[in-house]
Amino acid sequence: MKIKRLLFGVMALMGTVCVGAINYMPENVSASISLKIPGNDAKQYPLCLQKLKDNYFQYQLVSSGKMPLTIFQNVEEKGGQRRVTVFITALEDVYFNYGERIKTGYKHDNCLFYMPGFWYRRNLRSPKEAPSFHSSDSWLVREDRLSTPLTAIFDTKNKKLMSVIRIDKFDKEALTTHKEGEVILSGETSIGYTGFENISGMAMLSFGFPYKEIPKTYIRKLILAPPVEAFQLLSKGESISLTWEISEREAADFSECVQRTWEYCYDTNQPQSVNTPYTPDKIKKVLSNFFVGSYVDDAPTHYYSGVEMRTATCEDTDVAEVGFVGRTLLNAFNALEYGEQEKRTDLTANANSIFDTYLQNGFSSVGFFNEVVNYKRNFIEQIHSIRRQSEGVYAMLHYLNYEKQQGRKHAAWEKRIKGMLDMFLCLQNPDGSFPRKFKDDFSIVDKSGGSTPSATLPLVMAYKYFKDERYLKSAKRTLDYLERELILKSDYFSSTLDANCEDKEASLYASTAAYYLALVTKGTEQAHYAGLAKKAAYFALSWYYTWDVPFAQGQMLGDLGLKTRGWGNVSVENNHIDVFVFEFADVLNWLSKKYDEKRFADFAQVISSSMCQLLPIEGNLCGIAKVGYYPEVVQHTNWDYGKNGKGFYNDIFAPGWTVASLWELLSPGRAERFF
Repeated sequence: MKIKRLLFGVMALMGTVCVGAINYMPENVSASISLKIPGNDAKQYPLCLQKLKDNYFQYQLVSSGKMPLTIFQNVEEKGGQRRVTVFITALEDVYFNYGERIKTGYKHDNCLFYMPGFWYRRNLRSPKEAPSFHSSDSWLVREDRLSTPLTAIFDTKNKKLMSVIRIDKFDKEALTTHKEGEVILSGETSIGYTGFENISGMAMLSFGFPYKEIPKTYIRKLILAPPVEAFQLLSKGESISLTWEISEREAADFSECVQRTWEYCYDTNQPQSVNTPYTPDKIKKVLSNFFVGSYVDDAPTHYYSGVEMRTATCEDTDVAEVGFVGRTLLNAFNALEYGEQEKRTDLTANANSIFDTYLQNGFSSVGFFNEVVNYKRNFIEQIHSIRRQSEGVYAMLHYLNYEKQQGRKHAAWEKRIKGMLDMFLCLQNPDGSFPRKFKDDFSIVDKSGGSTPSATLPLVMAYKYFKDERYLKSAKRTLDYLERELILKSDYFSSTLDANCEDKEASLYASTAAYYLALVTKGTEQAHYAGLAKKAAYFALSWYYTWDVPFAQGQMLGDLGLKTRGWGNVSVENNHIDVFVFEFADVLNWLSKKYDEKRFADFAQVISSSMCQLLPIEGNLCGIAKVGYYPEVVQHTNWDYGKNGKGFYNDIFAPGWTVASLWELLSPGRAERFF
């Protein structure tokens, strides 16, 4: 920031008084600055806060050694929070990295930790190869990993939480030639760091600028790399201001910690809808190109080729997937419904062919879906997942219900689906959970219950469609399990198929599952399920970005003007954003009305508008080879799935599920109409 802007900011902070609950005093704060001369190791200068009188500034930060810069600080009381603004002025050209630590007063062993969209509790569901307490009890990370640039520490004993959030304009990013060690930025960045540290048994909030990551940086799925510390040039005579807000509040448990912190993040950042030139009708018309271009009819089951594709060509592959990530059956239903609405016989013919061929050739010997088939490689996945099976049944119940409304019956399909649902009942554990993975003989491959809520949806739908109370009873048992093991414990895990960790989809599915049961119950029972849907919704919301990550020139997503607000991070293991939303916007809108919570509906609109930004259309393909093949692995931070890194997609993607997700987002009220 230029000096004249700096002085304006200083004058705005003149006369502020250090009052409030947060004891931001020199004895509770430690600060340091690291300075680097190119070609030499950086030197760290511990800083001491000296109180000033009759000055524009409240504190000067000084070192025992001479430094080529000056550092001043003001602390402003703002709505019960403390805003800390640091002013750094260079006396000569200097490369710097500044940081602070604040004592929370909480014992580290009593604490749970929260960094939105990245860190929950202690990340102990995650493997040691990903950021977790398995590797260290202290972590500093770059802000663009997080759905809000914030760290919160929750003291489980004293029921208090303290957080730090960055309050600045995020409009710059710079490239580096290295991703570990001491790196000099090629220009200016807006990205700092945040995190928590265990210092002598006490929990500390840590933050600074520009970014650094300690003890490891997470560069790829299950690959921790050496730490990184970035240094930005501050030329002689130039100044920069940096602002953070410190907040402390009470919370009964970790669930309330996440809720109150999400509300605070939302109110602080106030994300607005993204303006795009596309109407829902236009988006569906563009996405329908996927139904045409990806249709494969030379295999025993016809399908939409939507997995293991290359962004550079979008050529069909030999892989047919019923559920995630291909979502062939849901795409077929969407294509059928849309095709009849728009009188598109090409779409309806292909969709009906998919349903017919899956009825003939799409099942295992005992009657489960063949979830994943590689036709050219002559391979059928023998291990089933409750998630894919459930997503297949979900799609088919939508299809059967739609067909019944059109006066068309499918007795053979109904028999197949009832047979699968009855096998679901046999798979369900006494505690109400479903095993994550299993075989045709019902032997269990993965007993984890994290994917249980995916089964709730088709069970509730089947109760409605077949009028069979057994399915409703089973669905309620799943919610008993979810309430006991996930929702009340604030422990949402292992719903994704390719990761074992804390993830967005477990909370999103749990909230949606409770919403489904709320739709078919009344009175106190409905109120109970609605409350569970709301509690889980805050965890799902916590994965969605409330701010816009900056990109450097030359990083495609930045050049396209992508606004990350409204996009969701995936999991601790898979640190990228995507458009996984499906019916969650409906859940948020329903909860908004139920609880008169405007934030839910407003943020649902942010999600709905923002997720359509990368629509590949003629003349603006957004890095994708074909119109309507919506991108998947959107890499927004220093992490990649194998190729390309921040600002780009991975070279392999799965548009089958992205098209299905956006289609449901653009088809509001689907579940309520079904019931």
